[in-house]
Amino acid sequence: MLTSVLVVAQQVLMLFLVMSVGFVCRRIRFLDDKSVKGMIDLLMMVVTPCLIVHVFERPFEPSMVKGLGLAFVAALFAHAVAAVFAALCLHDRAAPPRERVLRFAVLISNAGYMGIPLEMAVLGKEGAFYGIVYVVVVNLVVWTYGLYVMCGSRKGLGTRIMFVNPGTVGVALGLPLFLFSLKLPAPLHDAVEHVANMNTPVAMISVGFFLAGARMGVILRYSRAYLAMFLRHFAVPLVVIGVLYLFRTADPMWELGIITASAAPVGAMAAMFAAKYEQDVEIGVGIVTGSTLLSIATMPLVVGFAMWLFGFTP
Repeated sequence: MLTSVLVVAQQVLMLFLVMSVGFVCRRIRFLDDKSVKGMIDLLMMVVTPCLIVHVFERPFEPSMVKGLGLAFVAALFAHAVAAVFAALCLHDRAAPPRERVLRFAVLISNAGYMGIPLEMAVLGKEGAFYGIVYVVVVNLVVWTYGLYVMCGSRKGLGTRIMFVNPGTVGVALGLPLFLFSLKLPAPLHDAVEHVANMNTPVAMISVGFFLAGARMGVILRYSRAYLAMFLRHFAVPLVVIGVLYLFRTADPMWELGIITASAAPVGAMAAMFAAKYEQDVEIGVGIVTGSTLLSIATMPLVVGFAMWLFGFTP
């Protein structure tokens, strides 16, 4: 188990070293809010679909179709667990905007920008193949139940954004490549691959930029934030590990892909949505920052434990 933990820890450390570039760039004023907003838009609207297409561009294997279906169900289950925990444990009638942000934070993990790089590094392209399924479910949940949680009402809910977003567009373009064993023309393949490879550095630099400007005192003084991070980092992934272990299959790759995604820290969407829908922005930024820092310790422990439990040797 120690070997698995150390392997994951090494990769998480690498991500944080890249993140430190964004931290330093903000401190020396090399990057500003406007430039990073453009980076995030590029990441969401261009890099994410290219990453999905790149991961799905692989020869068709019947066994992986079953894995995709199981991964999709497991990802839905993980979000259901998070939703139940958040609804039962996080109540703050004195400050509903804080409650909404914290419940959203437990629900939505940083599966795309922290999970995918870690899956690629530890599990390889096959692990990321299943991790992408979790990202697609995140997109579905964010623009449906997640939006309801953040707004406290059905305001803004719509079927269009649920089915037409960067995640679903990427799947619509990439899934046929896998199902029919198609390959993109060499120049297009190389272009998509180069853009997809931007996911890790651009995402981590952006997160590092926000870390440099976060006010951690807000989180440190708010006890429910600790509970939210405990649920996000331990309760949800451990329940997912337990259930998947009970129903484990011969190939643990899809299970580990889902577990890694579920163990990721709070998604940056918690801060972005808090600002967009006029909730508690300080709590949103603080919980994303605190959770990201905490993941230095928690992701190696949780993912390393899962790799040991499922008998996977990196």
